Amino acid sequence: MANVNKTPGKTRRAEVAGGGFAGLTAAIALKQNGWDVRLHEKSSELRAFGAGIYLWHNGLRVLEGLGALDDVLHGSHTPPTYETWMHNKSISRETFNGLPWRIMTRSHLHNALVSRARALGVDIRIDSEAVAADPAGRLTLQTGEVLEADLIVGADGVGSKVRDSIGFKQDRWTSKDGIIRLIVPRKKKELGHGEWDNTIDMWNFWPRVQRILYSPCNENELYLGLMAPAADPRGSKVPLDLEVWVEMFPFLEPCLVEAAKLETARYDTYQTNKLDSWTRGKVALVGDAAHAMCPALAQGAGCAMVNAFSLSQDLEEGASVEDALVAWETRVRPITDRCQALSGDYAANRSLSRGNMFTPAALEAARFDPLRRVYSWPQ
Repeated sequence: MANVNKTPGKTRRAEVAGGGFAGLTAAIALKQNGWDVRLHEKSSELRAFGAGIYLWHNGLRVLEGLGALDDVLHGSHTPPTYETWMHNKSISRETFNGLPWRIMTRSHLHNALVSRARALGVDIRIDSEAVAADPAGRLTLQTGEVLEADLIVGADGVGSKVRDSIGFKQDRWTSKDGIIRLIVPRKKKELGHGEWDNTIDMWNFWPRVQRILYSPCNENELYLGLMAPAADPRGSKVPLDLEVWVEMFPFLEPCLVEAAKLETARYDTYQTNKLDSWTRGKVALVGDAAHAMCPALAQGAGCAMVNAFSLSQDLEEGASVEDALVAWETRVRPITDRCQALSGDYAANRSLSRGNMFTPAALEAARFDPLRRVYSWPQ
């Protein structure tokens, strides 16, 4: 059957709603395959939301396929080990059998993707908000303009207007815990003796439930994820309640002092949404618009990027856009569904506090190679 992108004399057009990791990945991958791509970002500038991010083998392979890997590797960090502490004592050290993984600031990853998209000639429109879509291939902007395309990609986040305008059925739920995510100076010298190049997942359950995920991004920047129950007014307070965090984690005081200075800090609860379908006609949903997940396994962004990249692959092989979207969801969704479910279970039960919890099931999505469409790095 004829490839949908190889019809003589016709260039296929894609309208992409959302300039985050999933939207940029889809735009770049489609552009590399010969599509005419326009990306819409509702904000007045392209910027990353959040603090730090983990990428595993699957996400790194996507970056390789996009031609952005080298830019991302420079200025990011792979810790020697993922260490778990309980009540300030080490209980496990995991190296994932050599599985590639990387920590970086979200802005570092986002800037690399934006740079690649612009280099390829993706048409990026800021102050351009998508407010509705039609499965027949129409995207409506906030201005009232209606754009026709062969493909609409809804990558406009957990509150997706593309998704909600079409009426996808969905289940949503939030967990009992939330997190304050910050980038601060590493202060490695001030921290003194210790293995401060490691990821250290620090859990305490007494006298209150608090967790700090200590994640070095590079030589100068540190990603801190400070978890506390939503019902804890001091642990969830922003800007940071310095006293309550230093009391539990006194050895991190130099970094926590810096964290307490950040007036823009946010406390976010974990949200999960699961849809009946990711596609409708010529519309495909990617990223948080399709499968927002708890961050327990640190794989939400990686899954989003893999799915956005895989979308471009299946569109190269389908007899029509509609058929290709159905085949795409059938192929990649089961991996994401299992990762989303396990991540939610881990968050609900605070399972990572036990140590050695990055089991083969927990790393299934991380081990997937989207370029070769096989699993690598057996655990």
